[in-house]
Amino acid sequence: MPRPTKCRRVCHYPRTVAFCPADASENQSPILLTIDEYETIRLIDGEGLSQEQCSASMQIARTTVQKIYESARRKLADMLVNGRPLHIEGGEFRLCDGQGAGCGFSACFKQSYHQQYRKPEGDSIMRIAVTYENGQIFQHFGHTAQFKIYDVEDGKIVSSRVVDTQGSGHGALAGVLTALNVDALICGGIGGGAQMALAAANIKLYGGVSGSADAAAEALAAGNLTFDPNAHCDHHGHHHEEGHACGDHGCGSHCGGHCGEH
Repeated sequence: MPRPTKCRRVCHYPRTVAFCPADASENQSPILLTIDEYETIRLIDGEGLSQEQCSASMQIARTTVQKIYESARRKLADMLVNGRPLHIEGGEFRLCDGQGAGCGFSACFKQSYHQQYRKPEGDSIMRIAVTYENGQIFQHFGHTAQFKIYDVEDGKIVSSRVVDTQGSGHGALAGVLTALNVDALICGGIGGGAQMALAAANIKLYGGVSGSADAAAEALAAGNLTFDPNAHCDHHGHHHEEGHACGDHGCGSHCGGHCGEH
């Protein structure tokens, strides 16, 4: 009987989840690079880690890293040589929450966040995060510079504080929220890739909300928040830096994959 696949620890969810050649045909099938394959490329080629260090960071065997990395390189070669679109999605992974020795290989600010915002074992507190700017709900999830974090107990907010996102964007923000031990997110527009990252982190999403951040958090705490379950990323009125794309733009729709337990 085959051994079950072990979840691969991913420290940074990709900010961009699709790449398209300028002259790509609509009928051209995309290459699917899994999230864990992306992580081996990021760590080994991007961060300069050895395969042994990569295995420690992802908390899997070095031989497994070698297989994942070789598969990722073949797919990237196919994309470049044959001019095919690339989607980054799926795989067996769990998002880093700032725990584990693997974070020591790079400056992972999520370690300090996890320690600073740790919730006691068995704590009944619900933690809500809201995309935040000047007291209002910031309307573009992937570009939010701050979250306001609310702790809720017995339907009432008992504390709140503002936390910087450290320049993270789009799906990568799900890792920040995981390190902050967040249970639910209130936001405006949000892309498909980021939605998948939040689902992988088991964070409940309340999208399409606008207005006062405090009022929205109070409404959610009381169980009567009105939100749009089909909220999506709206590019109008927002400047997108090169290299950033919302998950439901680019080469089509994208789906994230994750292990069942986080």
